[in-house]
Amino acid sequence: NSFDLINQNLTTTFKMFFNGGSAYLKLTNKDKPLESDVEIIAKPPGKTNRTLKMLSSGEKALSATSILFAIYLKKPSPFCILDEIDSPLDDSNIKKFTDVIKIFSNNTQFIIITHNKLTMQESDCMYGITQQEQGISSVVSLEMAN
Repeated sequence: NSFDLINQNLTTTFKMFFNGGSAYLKLTNKDKPLESDVEIIAKPPGKTNRTLKMLSSGEKALSATSILFAIYLKKPSPFCILDEIDSPLDDSNIKKFTDVIKIFSNNTQFIIITHNKLTMQESDCMYGITQQEQGISSVVSLEMAN
């Protein structure tokens, strides 16, 4: 079923974002899966199994992102839009995030809306809006030499 496939994918995506560790999703009521809550168990490398509530904000963000990518792997798309998904991440976690994006970019084009300079630095192309004259917006683009 879809839940089991996403859980299998999470095994892979979590390890990609954390360079190890493990995570899985657990239904709190297996008898009524459509009414059940989903518990997220995450174990970053060097830590014990924990629910998502017990992780740092960066670990929570990377765990949630790994779940999104696990769902994405069930039915990949040619493009994906991510809006400020990197905002709670510190510099070391941004590196993990951009490394995974590069891997997935082999099959998917990512449009990432961000204010993070490190994420921008790793992109192939940037688009922005500027207002050089009051009330007149214009689009600017920049090809990056990566």
